[in-house]
Amino acid sequence: MGVTALVMAGGKGTRLALSEEKPLLKVCGKPMIELVLGALKDAGKINEIVVTVSQYTPKTAKFIERFPVQILKTHGKGYVSDVRYAVRKLNLDTVLTISADLPLITGDIINRVIERFTQCGKPALTVAIPIETKERLGLGVEYVHEMGDKRLVPAGINVIDGRRIDEGELDEEIYAIDEGEVAVNVNTCHDLEIAEHLFTRDLQRKC
Repeated sequence: MGVTALVMAGGKGTRLALSEEKPLLKVCGKPMIELVLGALKDAGKINEIVVTVSQYTPKTAKFIERFPVQILKTHGKGYVSDVRYAVRKLNLDTVLTISADLPLITGDIINRVIERFTQCGKPALTVAIPIETKERLGLGVEYVHEMGDKRLVPAGINVIDGRRIDEGELDEEIYAIDEGEVAVNVNTCHDLEIAEHLFTRDLQRKC
């Protein structure tokens, strides 16, 4: 099964209220999108990487020209709209979509997500984080899904069967991962500070 990774890097990033484009914000000296691309490169189950940009992220488009990835300009009308545009435009089959603001994500986690999608037999999979994990790390929460007795927050990672992109709402698997590397989705300056702290802590542990 060939898997294409769509790195979503065309949003406005208005909640950060900074002059820099969101994907280029640095965590311990490296732009977030570079860290995401590094994780995707380390994931053996990814066959191709496509970065979607828009009129809102011209500097990001220029920056990623140095990487061996495909660049696709979308309309920048929103996450879901841009995903659909990219899947249709490139005629993609199995697609992993990932936000460019997940600086702690790892290749191992990406491989596990793809394995879960393959095993579940459903046409879509959404990665989610227990709300308790987000709160424990001091991260903000915008959307919460009630799943029985669990309260889960979307992580910004999904896998879909691109051949069914026009079918509307698809039956999906919810894959809950209780790990900080997935929980840190940078939407505010406070989130960025937490990402810096956890990234530094993880580097120290590896040394």
